[in-house]
Amino acid sequence: QVQLVESGGGLAKAGDSLRLSCAASGRTFRSYAMGWFRQAPGKEREFVASINWSGSNTALANSVKGRFTISIDNAKNTVYLQMNSLKPEDTAVYYCATRPPGQFIWDYWGQGTQVTVSS
Repeated sequence: QVQLVESGGGLAKAGDSLRLSCAASGRTFRSYAMGWFRQAPGKEREFVASINWSGSNTALANSVKGRFTISIDNAKNTVYLQMNSLKPEDTAVYYCATRPPGQFIWDYWGQGTQVTVSS
């Protein structure tokens, strides 16, 4: 089975940085996109960032542009989310996911990692 395991979440103060990791196993992910989503209590899940397998194309939500960076180490089947200048509104459970080429659905999801940012 495909497994996605997020790590790196925790407590942070406003202005601090955290780096999240998502380790994928169980298959090859060539040509797949990898993405990060987040969900705060009482709110729907929202898109944060995505990257293609080669790392040549990235997309970021407007709310995190200039602060977050997504990257991938395909040799390790791991995608990262570098979060700088954290804000309290970044507090959420962060999930990673995979998307097959040419599709709009995200097929596999991790269990999530909690990020809490205090003011």
